[in-house]
Amino acid sequence: MGVSRVSKRIEDYALIGDMQTAALVGRDGSIDWLCLPHFDSPACLSALLGDEQNGNWSLRPTHPEAKVVRRRYRHETLILETDWETPEGAIRVIDFMPPRGSAPHVVRIVEGLRGSVPVETAVRLRFDYGNVVPWIHRTGNEIVGVAGPDSVWLSSPVEFEGHNFVHDAEFTVAPRQKTPFVMTWHPSHVEESAHLDAEKALNQTEKFWRGWVEQCNYEGDYRDAVVRSLITLKALTYGPTGGIVAAPTTSLPEDIGGVRNWDYRYCWLRDATITLEALIRSGFSTEAYAWREWLVRAVAGEPQHMQIMYGVRGERRLAEWEADWLPGYENSRPVRIGNAAVGQYQLDVYGEVMDVLHLALRSGLHSGEHVWGLQRSLVNYLEWCWDSPDEGLWEVRGPRQHFVHSKVMAWVAADRAVRMVEEFGKEGPVERWRALRDTIHAEVCEYGYDSARNTFTQYYGSKELDAALLLIPEVGFLPYDDPRVIGTVEAVRDDLMIDGFVMRYRTDRDDVADKLPGHEGAFLACSFWLANALLSIGREKEARELFDRLLALRNDVGLLAEEWDAKEGRQIGNFPQAFSHVPLVTTALNLSRHDGQRRAEYAPYSAPIAGSGEEAAPTTRP
Repeated sequence: MGVSRVSKRIEDYALIGDMQTAALVGRDGSIDWLCLPHFDSPACLSALLGDEQNGNWSLRPTHPEAKVVRRRYRHETLILETDWETPEGAIRVIDFMPPRGSAPHVVRIVEGLRGSVPVETAVRLRFDYGNVVPWIHRTGNEIVGVAGPDSVWLSSPVEFEGHNFVHDAEFTVAPRQKTPFVMTWHPSHVEESAHLDAEKALNQTEKFWRGWVEQCNYEGDYRDAVVRSLITLKALTYGPTGGIVAAPTTSLPEDIGGVRNWDYRYCWLRDATITLEALIRSGFSTEAYAWREWLVRAVAGEPQHMQIMYGVRGERRLAEWEADWLPGYENSRPVRIGNAAVGQYQLDVYGEVMDVLHLALRSGLHSGEHVWGLQRSLVNYLEWCWDSPDEGLWEVRGPRQHFVHSKVMAWVAADRAVRMVEEFGKEGPVERWRALRDTIHAEVCEYGYDSARNTFTQYYGSKELDAALLLIPEVGFLPYDDPRVIGTVEAVRDDLMIDGFVMRYRTDRDDVADKLPGHEGAFLACSFWLANALLSIGREKEARELFDRLLALRNDVGLLAEEWDAKEGRQIGNFPQAFSHVPLVTTALNLSRHDGQRRAEYAPYSAPIAGSGEEAAPTTRP
């Protein structure tokens, strides 16, 4: 069992999790990524970003000709089953994490299917993202690894042997025989809790997931894809708070070998509305409520200090640093821990928060008056900051700009404030907010629209496009049948669709907004946005064709990363990505006409009519 570079493609991994953390299991039977005890904790298995010496747990048949013949999740659960064929017979490896009790557990069960099959396993624990080799000792039949605050216990009827900082074992599995392994994390100063019964935990985990999926009210043509995406979304939820991480990984590259590597183990406000919409429309009101409550707690405080993202418990300090001892996935450096974008100014978050709280009320998720007080303070602050440039939705690390999407979302904030008064009887300076709404709308239409090309642009004065422009009608800024909307949808399709999928913006031109070297793949969320936009302007055939192409990109267990590299034919970016799976759900619902109602079906905004005496205040821009 020598050390080798980890060279699996991102789509070769499957996800298991317990709603507080998650692990990635490779097609070859190796767990190459695991953070304990939480999503944002230091990893104790980090081979995903290096090699086996950075930590992994392999489990597979010994015979060199063994091969995986089928891999799947047990029906509508997060229990992974991998079937291996060998010259001696066949086995099944069952991987899962039980919903969290007093401690996190990773359970692996080897089940004999046919013949007597020799199996090998090797465990390399490396705490602090592969940087710390723990002290290993035995306690009865268990192996215990300890370093600093962490301890990991591995229990099994199989006897391990230790050498060269690895513990491995070989054993044989007969038909119908089951050999369990349980890995458990504890703070190093706490005594181990009661042992977990692997078979009982398996039954309870299956019952949990089956019971949870029963809430899903979607029965359309895409049910399998929708349910798998909803299960993935649930797996990325931090149960104690309701926060949902963008992905369970860090630094899986958007450009193989490049520097576009970011830590996504946090909760972004940009995901708020589409996440709540997907949960509500699919029947998961409990999760929607928990997500809304996390949001309210996280953003509470002075409006000028609202951030674009938070930790799973609402933490604000997510300082970015580099784990320079890790070579990175396929030599994609740096490996970043934390995310410096937390300190960016992004105007769109005010609209996203106001939008999601308005949507919650429309959907029956009522809240106390203290939430309306928070909303009022956000809009009052927006009145004097909305006309400042920002880093935008995509967290560019170049100069701030007057991004059109950001201004549209500032308009959304004012619009939802007005609607809260008009629809729900909330108290506030509605005339002032209407004037703000009209002023922003007029400015965007004047400075963010290119009449020569009949399209909105990425930012004021730019000739570039941005896939986020597809959301202009979705939030009610303009109706879908407005010629400017149709022109924008067609322009984004023609300019940003590369090899059949949509880029966020072009990175192959001199005027690229993010000012980062290298390129990136097609952004899957943007491709779903285009499918939805095409459907909404009456191009259903095109919309379905694009949606079907997107579904075909999922790996064999239905998971999507952040982006797709069409030239290499592979998934790239952090994995699995909530921001890919959420618009999959909403687009599937729209295509199926499942509930006959969409969030975008606001009464269209009516801009003041020129010459009527109702014009918005004039604006000036350099």
